[in-house]
Amino acid sequence: MSYRKAQELLRLAGMCASRHRGVCLQDIVTKFEVNQRTAQRMVQALKEVFPSLEPHTHGGRQYWWKLRDIALISMQGIYDDELVALEMSVRRAVLDDAHSQAEVLQRLRERFVATLPAAAARRAEVDAEAVLEAQGYACRPGPKVKTSPKVTSVIAAALKGPCRLMISYQGKHDPAPRERIVEPYGMLLGTRHYLVARDPHKDDQFRQFRMDRIFWAEVTPEWFVKDEGFDLETYAARAFGSFHMDAEFSRVIWRFDPAAAVTAREFEFHPKQRMVDEEDGRLIVSFDASGLVEMAWHLYKWGDAVEVIEPPALREMVAGLQNNRISVLP
Repeated sequence: MSYRKAQELLRLAGMCASRHRGVCLQDIVTKFEVNQRTAQRMVQALKEVFPSLEPHTHGGRQYWWKLRDIALISMQGIYDDELVALEMSVRRAVLDDAHSQAEVLQRLRERFVATLPAAAARRAEVDAEAVLEAQGYACRPGPKVKTSPKVTSVIAAALKGPCRLMISYQGKHDPAPRERIVEPYGMLLGTRHYLVARDPHKDDQFRQFRMDRIFWAEVTPEWFVKDEGFDLETYAARAFGSFHMDAEFSRVIWRFDPAAAVTAREFEFHPKQRMVDEEDGRLIVSFDASGLVEMAWHLYKWGDAVEVIEPPALREMVAGLQNNRISVLP
């Protein structure tokens, strides 16, 4: 057996041990990019190495394989590329001001590194730092609004409950911060970070609270029942960025010229976007969302290579700001 096949077999063993139901043939086909026959041979090889591999079904004819003897798997420790992936996740979380997630990932990383011999741990960390620096994660400049790590951690704790949250918040028209009781549903991370929550004493509307305007937060002992019809992903998709305004929600259509179309195809401007190529090489991008100001900020980067077809309000907003002096596309 080649070294590569041995490594893949160990990865497959880890999948069989870590997943609740184990793995099926289709999981192997997808994960390792092999055909059905090769997947069957991998299962057979795994049986020979791990006789305790258990086959079972879930009310159908499809087999799943579960591994409960993890003694050999736990001896592997952590590979260099796995440490790099963990470290990159930590740094991404820090850059996004997702402080509670960064802290949890950091603890996980420390536990994994603790399983390595001292020399191996030092080597792995040096290799990880080199890869991270090469990929631009050692330092990433750029504007962002600062948020309080303590506030983020408190909100994360309330979301787990779910518990009502008391916050000291200063809205756009508030002369000073004031206390509010809200029911938290999630956080939207972007140029500005927002807490999505509902005020139980006002109405049933979901509101966005800028997290940089939350001065302190405290989890209350009051539990609440979440609206089962609310889906954060669906809610987030109603905006171009992280800002929501129902009055702005509308059809959005942009047309990129042929020189910019190639670059524009590489972007996901919105998770529900539709792209249509025109015969002359131009590209039409359409989606439904709110957040016209954030759209205008983004469109400025494209210079005069993009035309706003809809909505009229956005077209008027960018009129006169698009020019040919911006020669480098995003």
